[in-house]
Amino acid sequence: MKAISRRQALAYLGAAGASVALSGVAFAGPAEVAARINDIAGGAAGDDALILLDLPEIAENGNAVKVAFDIDSPMTADNYVKAVHILADGNPEPDVATFNFSPAMGACYASTRMRLSKTQNVHVIASFSDGSFGSASATVKVTIGGCGG
Repeated sequence: MKAISRRQALAYLGAAGASVALSGVAFAGPAEVAARINDIAGGAAGDDALILLDLPEIAENGNAVKVAFDIDSPMTADNYVKAVHILADGNPEPDVATFNFSPAMGACYASTRMRLSKTQNVHVIASFSDGSFGSASATVKVTIGGCGG
């Protein structure tokens, strides 16, 4: 086995570092988010009138973008929201958060903060106990990215 010199080792490390730096980060796109929505809803169309989505039009800093939703549901044993999924199509991973609900909660609303890497669409998908789905989307313009952007 031939030993390598210190100079060769540094050259190899530099080349490896450059390849990692230049490769960039892959971001989820509309196709990946559409596939994820299809996984959640099984291809069923969502009713957007049920979800009140509160998102800023412009986020000065993508590190902490507030998202809130309120869903019109009676939250009874026969008719309630089972889960709400938040997806972002410009982040490295489209799944932002999932909230699970039960009829005992009495209402279906929540808020959280999320990181957005760049200007992108945010989608909220709600699954109901009867097998139906609701959806809402909005675009958030990010001036300073929160995921290295």
